[in-house]
Amino acid sequence: MKTILRPALVLFVLLSVITGLVYPLAVTGAAQAVFPAEAAGSLVVRDSKPVGSTLIGQNFQDPKHFWGRPSATAPMPYNAGASSGSNQGPLNPALTEAIKGRIEALRAADPGNTQPVPVDLVTASASGLDPHISPAAARYQAARVARLRGMPADHVARLIEDHTETPLLGLLGEARVNVLALNLALDAPR
Repeated sequence: MKTILRPALVLFVLLSVITGLVYPLAVTGAAQAVFPAEAAGSLVVRDSKPVGSTLIGQNFQDPKHFWGRPSATAPMPYNAGASSGSNQGPLNPALTEAIKGRIEALRAADPGNTQPVPVDLVTASASGLDPHISPAAARYQAARVARLRGMPADHVARLIEDHTETPLLGLLGEARVNVLALNLALDAPR
């Protein structure tokens, strides 16, 4: 028994050290060397303080800011510890009611806006954490933001254009606007 147990324990300890310490430290070190911002959580820092991440949406409610996609996470919106979708299918009456409520809120915030509401402003993403909206969703909100901030509409439109990310290699994905980056640009002194 001793001849079997000793090699098994040695192998267990050796593999535990390799897979539990050496490998994670090597991968983390390589990630920090090659992709330092991403390895640190893609944090956005203003005045030496982290204000968010480019990977996780935030719950902007002030009408002077652009609003992101609704979040399905609980107990609070954009809770990264509870990433999930609503699991409501397209025929679910609760989803229909939620969408109607979101459309009403958007219309109430900007009663003069008669454009069709972009779908990404009223439906949550699969993770409930999406930090992006479509350029159409940003343009839908542009008049409200410009009016409430007392900014020229063309300045807000230019900010949207400047913060529109294109598909990877021009092919993969859709054009998108990071809501945090856009709102930080709005809040920056001119």
